[in-house]
Amino acid sequence: MPINKRVGSAQEALGDVPDGATVMISGFGGAGFPNTLIRALRDRAPKDMTLIVNSATHRLSFTHELIEAGLVRKVVCSAARGRDKGLSPFEQLWKDGKIELVCLPQGTLAEAIRAGGAGIPAFFTPVGVGTDLTKGKEVRVFGGREYVLEEALSADLAIIRADTADRYGNLTFRYAQANFGPAMATAATLAVAEVRAIEDEPVPHDRVQLPGIYVDRVIVAPEIKP
Repeated sequence: MPINKRVGSAQEALGDVPDGATVMISGFGGAGFPNTLIRALRDRAPKDMTLIVNSATHRLSFTHELIEAGLVRKVVCSAARGRDKGLSPFEQLWKDGKIELVCLPQGTLAEAIRAGGAGIPAFFTPVGVGTDLTKGKEVRVFGGREYVLEEALSADLAIIRADTADRYGNLTFRYAQANFGPAMATAATLAVAEVRAIEDEPVPHDRVQLPGIYVDRVIVAPEIKP
């Protein structure tokens, strides 16, 4: 793993993403979306991707462009419904049987990603027991309460948005940017971050919110919104 993790462009950072890759994308409520990297991934156009993302159709990210470009075969998310009237392109693809959807409660999604990063293959949770979301899954009783078995999530690639980095890949986040990004970076084989700035000096240890050991490549990119 190189000491200097700075990369010149988003295209260079994602130049080796293969077809069939499982990709985690950070972001929640308008914060932490790596929109520059998402656009670069769309332009590279690996096919048959699996996306793991909190919302597949969020209006403040370009994630939907990957789906509309026909690059995605499966989506794992906590929210698949768009805010516009009528069906979104993603919803229409799912209705037509052209894309697979796995919908998880948001807390379960977050814990599944954390477990993937921690090397925990599965965990029991009471969330969703008895609902359509847990049909066909193993249920056990602990302390008189039913729990459903959920498998951990991991990925080939995580693309995340942070505020600053140093050349070692240590990251800081601005407020709600630190949503899914830190956990996703730990759960992916390759983690790429886009940031507002890369500092010349190492980030002070008390400011590091994601250690560079979990980050492979860093680019500087403006924060862009649709």
